Amino acid sequence: MSQQAAAQPRIKIEEREGGVIIARLAPDELGLFGRDDAPEFIELVRRADQDPAIRAVVFTGSHPSRFISHAEISWLQEDGAVIPPVSTRVTSVVAKIAHWAARYRLTRWVAGKTPLMGGIQVDDLHTALLRMATSSTIFVAALNGSVLGIGAEIAWACDLRLMAEGDYFIGHLEILMGIVPGSGGTQRMPRLIGSHRALLAILEGRPIPAEEALAVGAIDEIVPADQLMSRAVERAAYLAARPTEAIGAVKRAVNVGSSLSLADGLHLERSEMLASLPRPKAQELMKAYVRDTAANGELPLYQPGGYAAALLRGTTATGGKKEATA
Repeated sequence: MSQQAAAQPRIKIEEREGGVIIARLAPDELGLFGRDDAPEFIELVRRADQDPAIRAVVFTGSHPSRFISHAEISWLQEDGAVIPPVSTRVTSVVAKIAHWAARYRLTRWVAGKTPLMGGIQVDDLHTALLRMATSSTIFVAALNGSVLGIGAEIAWACDLRLMAEGDYFIGHLEILMGIVPGSGGTQRMPRLIGSHRALLAILEGRPIPAEEALAVGAIDEIVPADQLMSRAVERAAYLAARPTEAIGAVKRAVNVGSSLSLADGLHLERSEMLASLPRPKAQELMKAYVRDTAANGELPLYQPGGYAAALLRGTTATGGKKEATA
């Protein structure tokens, strides 16, 4: 491969109206997600989280019938070959060191010369997927076909998962190669479909067929293949129309809070709610709601068509354009 070809971006970006972008992943002819894909994916998530012009990201696959086949196995095998055969207790310490080393440019460079680099790569992916779960940006997986392994883990981290109609499936194959999911599969899948069902699926290495995945909550919709992208963009724009800061607060309260004890989760909810009250957008919307109630003698959401209009706008504001930023 020439240097010019190697320099071409692997993730193809397409911009749509309303701050929605489509990101086509895994351009490998087999639909694999490899070592060169990870940095671009991580950088895209970081940019989407920080750029107020990006309201939503729709991930889809480049392969005609697969979202992401799975991780490139040679990548995992080669990185695994340089790790000494040690206990989980030792690798736990190594993972903590990798997490610390990943934070600084110098330590990343030094670690890049050692077996720690594999741990840093995993840590970087975990950081990106955690960022998706707490970001004010909406992330949608438009599953244009089957998906295994790291592709499923990216889908689990999205706010919404739509799958094209067809003989497709989603799940984890890792145990069939003697390894364990490494980018959140053992943690996010149980939170979506229940721990026992996820345990059995991951232990067996059996992917979940589309209809079953819909029934158990692993995906949210099955869409005719020729309508998948338009439906995914529509849903992304619909959710992203809500006030930006409130989106992030809700995602943090649900995605982080649900992993805490009830008392700690309630504390997080209180903290997010109190922080949201004085924000300019929230103050503007609440004042307008009170004024509208006084003017019409009825609550705006209970006025004929009021609730439906609010859902489409993403706010209770009456009239005007959807907000571009919060």
